[in-house]
Amino acid sequence: MKQKLEWIVVAAMLSCAAGPVAAWVNHTLGAWPALAAMPEINAAPAIRVESLDAFLAAEGRGLEQLLQREEAWARANVPLYPPRPGALTFTPGGTPAELRQRFVAALRINPGMKLNLFVQVPPGESASGKATLPWTEVTTRRRASAAQEGVFLQLREGDRVALLDVVATATDEPDYGMDIGLWDDNGTAYGKAYGFGKQPFGNPALEFASQAPFHMGFFHETDLVYKAAGFLRRTYPEYRIHLWQSLAAYALQTAHPYWGWRFAGWGLHYIEDLTQPYHASVLPGVGAPRLLWINTLDLLGLHEPKKQAITLVSNRHLSLENYQYHRMRNAYVRHDSSDALVRAVKDTSADAGRTSLTDDAAREVISRESNALAGATDRVVEQSLPRKYVSDPAYILGETEPELDLYDVLNKSPPPAREAMTGMAAGLLTNFGAHSRAFVRTLLARSQQGR
Repeated sequence: MKQKLEWIVVAAMLSCAAGPVAAWVNHTLGAWPALAAMPEINAAPAIRVESLDAFLAAEGRGLEQLLQREEAWARANVPLYPPRPGALTFTPGGTPAELRQRFVAALRINPGMKLNLFVQVPPGESASGKATLPWTEVTTRRRASAAQEGVFLQLREGDRVALLDVVATATDEPDYGMDIGLWDDNGTAYGKAYGFGKQPFGNPALEFASQAPFHMGFFHETDLVYKAAGFLRRTYPEYRIHLWQSLAAYALQTAHPYWGWRFAGWGLHYIEDLTQPYHASVLPGVGAPRLLWINTLDLLGLHEPKKQAITLVSNRHLSLENYQYHRMRNAYVRHDSSDALVRAVKDTSADAGRTSLTDDAAREVISRESNALAGATDRVVEQSLPRKYVSDPAYILGETEPELDLYDVLNKSPPPAREAMTGMAAGLLTNFGAHSRAFVRTLLARSQQGR
């Protein structure tokens, strides 16, 4: 009984660890330079904007068949996949509102997503004289700091827009609420209907935490961790990646480039999430022996070590994201294409051997690579940033100082700390760029097959 209780406590600890679930803050900042390095994207002709209703009306029958194939693929290939209920099967016909509702339900995404037509404006560029959308029209989230700082140019059906801007903008969209509230215990009617079951980890009462199992891939933990917390196997980025890539290929094959590249951006988001080590490793820096010792103390009534360990991992996760976001945003505002992180994400020298992605690449290549880098990443974050942010459990990053800019903080640190953080982040973003381009090359090849 005592041993069983120990495992339960270990599992509870791990479930609390997945609080922060944004991998890279504003994926669009990385996607622009990553994909601009591809002539087939950067030099592509402008594409015509199309409403979702028009796309669904034109392709209802084909989408019905495609989504049936996708469901069969997921059931056969995604471990522990929760099958889509038969009542959510997509069928064509009906009014535009009915068609859209059935499509969203078949995708099992948040029905609150407005799916308006827009592109993001790069920081430092003016949208003066152009129609813009408020951030509340692109996200369902009640708190969306990065989206609140963004500028979104409103598009209308028939407009012509750069392909690069469409796909890069869409890479950030899954963080706008797409995967929020989808579980039985999230308190939403659609969560009860979607059939995903109870949220496997994280706090189901916290809005943003509910997207974690779709944006993280815990595929390479130790047997000890899985024995303690088998629910960690219930992560589903593979499902999302394959679904969005298949929809993208279909839309491109049937002459709907706007939705082809918007779906592509959605798929890229999950690929890019897995290049962040804190999304591919449960507790970087906390080995299994230490984990068990902490839980032994917890069983004895000493709960503080467990709470502190969770807070520290969370703070380091958020510190990396905060640093990346502010540094890249600052580079855009200064029009500095020579910044090390911008150069890293567009560095095609790392593309050798990563020219395409197989269906199992998210599990067997990308997350494996990130999981292997997790310990070193955590050490650099711990050693490079001031102790208050990464080693003080009394400090809650994102809450104690909501306006914190860790890029600015690090610029006041000794050169070795700045160099270590730059090198580590640049290495991760090199992977971000290489895998993003591999996804796009695979999509382009796939979209040609059905023509």
